[in-house]
Amino acid sequence: MYNQISDYGLIGDTHSTALIDRDGSIDWLCWPRHDSPALFLRLLDDTRGGSCRIELDRRMARSRRYLPDTNILETRFACETGVGVLTDLMPVHPPDTLPEEGPDGENESRLIRLLVCESGSISGSFVIRPTFDYARIYCSAAIDGDSVLFEAGPDRLRAGGSLTPEIDGRQARMAFRLQAGERAILVLTHGHDERPPLAKVDHALERLEQTRRYWEQWSARCTYQGPYRDAVVRSALCLKLLTYSPTGAIVAAPTTSLPEAVPGNRNFDYRFTWLRDASFTVSSFARLGYTREAAEFLRFLRDAEPNRGRTLKLMYSIDGEMPEETTLDHLEGWRGVGPVRIGNAASGQTQSDIYGELLAALHDFLNAVDFDPPQKVNDHLPEVLPNLVDAALALRNRPDQGIWEMRDGKQVVLHSQAMIWVAVSCAAAMARRIGTFDAAMIAAWERTAEELKAEFLERGWNDQRQAYTMGYGKHALDASVLRLVVFGAIDPHDPRLHSTMAAIERELGDGDLLYRYRTEDGLEGDEATFTACAFWRVGVLALGGRTRDATDLFERLLGRGNDLGLYAEEIDAATGEQRGNFPQAFTHMAVINNALRLQGTIADFGLPDAA
Repeated sequence: MYNQISDYGLIGDTHSTALIDRDGSIDWLCWPRHDSPALFLRLLDDTRGGSCRIELDRRMARSRRYLPDTNILETRFACETGVGVLTDLMPVHPPDTLPEEGPDGENESRLIRLLVCESGSISGSFVIRPTFDYARIYCSAAIDGDSVLFEAGPDRLRAGGSLTPEIDGRQARMAFRLQAGERAILVLTHGHDERPPLAKVDHALERLEQTRRYWEQWSARCTYQGPYRDAVVRSALCLKLLTYSPTGAIVAAPTTSLPEAVPGNRNFDYRFTWLRDASFTVSSFARLGYTREAAEFLRFLRDAEPNRGRTLKLMYSIDGEMPEETTLDHLEGWRGVGPVRIGNAASGQTQSDIYGELLAALHDFLNAVDFDPPQKVNDHLPEVLPNLVDAALALRNRPDQGIWEMRDGKQVVLHSQAMIWVAVSCAAAMARRIGTFDAAMIAAWERTAEELKAEFLERGWNDQRQAYTMGYGKHALDASVLRLVVFGAIDPHDPRLHSTMAAIERELGDGDLLYRYRTEDGLEGDEATFTACAFWRVGVLALGGRTRDATDLFERLLGRGNDLGLYAEEIDAATGEQRGNFPQAFTHMAVINNALRLQGTIADFGLPDAA
């Protein structure tokens, strides 16, 4: 009974998100924020997990789309008797006055479902069955006026609108019968009733227009006007949905435990802020003209790490402390592939590359604002840059778990060591441009950067393999080497890179797709190909002068997204199915940055890009 992962579309309000399948069923929703316990989670357990679905009589076909330049999802149903159009949105609209910092939109913790009979007649029901706290808490349902009130401990969900509800056990049913031109609304409201109800169609239409205007105005700010604008704007809209506007945090994905291997146990919770992923997003936002979103993440980091760069964590909660990793044994997992995990144990790992990721993103941001950042950013730079460089250099030649978060031990990872070079190089470039830093310190950073580069190029090369490998003195190949080319750490014309590329394509490749590595990592199952790696290959080809090959590959990879232009983390090479948490920020950043690279835009930033 499980859908493919790619069958879902995403809506949200920059606080939380919902996944809706092709049949109009809301199968995943965490409220009131991205990392809250799910109250609809059929995505992870078809039996125990709740949903909010639409049942249409005599339905024959369906199609869907986003309203242009928005995160409003429209699903069209053809029935034997007529055609219905379902519009799903989580209301968000601009504030009366845009603050210097903080959310650029006002949300309501509501989800609106607007059903219109476009022609003929349609009939059926909405069926609402929440299962609070990952289906761990008993939920009661009761008629309360013109709506249904679901309660589970202190949590509550109200389902109201223009339809008459009926209780059916622990679920509610709202029947409709519509003629051409008639409308019905279902409004889900989370929490206690502090807001006026939306009981009339006119109220829902007003929120629809406000929300449409918010997203259209946001999309219009995108500075990219190249041939892949639709894909770029969709990816940017997805990244915007993955922000948590109260703090400025950015989650890696809105889901947990969608498997990377079937069968296997490679299921993890991605509803947190990875410094690496968020830094990539900062770069992507900055390059598209969304400097406010980039500055908002810097606000988040400033508040989360008030020590001004002396230490950084791999991962952060979007607000508050990171929870411990826990397994929910009562849930079977998507298609029965468990475990279902909440929290993420990788938060305690050492990953030396994060300093390079952050400094590269900061460099992109400063370039985007012509080195005239907000005062709160500018005031901290004289202290932050030296602190970050010192912290990065303290990890030189030290083993870590690396970009792939290996759970079977540490090694001195080539990618991590090269990213320390990125950290020092970017810091030196920024310091020279700012002009107020000590010249001797900048010169020392530049000399150190030269030493670092010579060191990782020598020690990362494996003569026997004729390739740059995952770790110093190791034999395993690693597609993260491709990232080092787009960062400028490895020359795209270097014969050693060409040899490495040939080895990666031969041993990690499957057509247009790439596995990130093929070595034991302490986890079960054979994972799928890693989609971002395939896009990194586009960048390497482009930088090496193979523009036609890069363009052709990029366009084929764009065809690997779902019908809405969304990507998970991985793709099963045998079936073409999406794998892993969905949609994945990491992949969408790669879409944006390679579209920009193929247009030549990234070269204008002075240093290679971060994804």
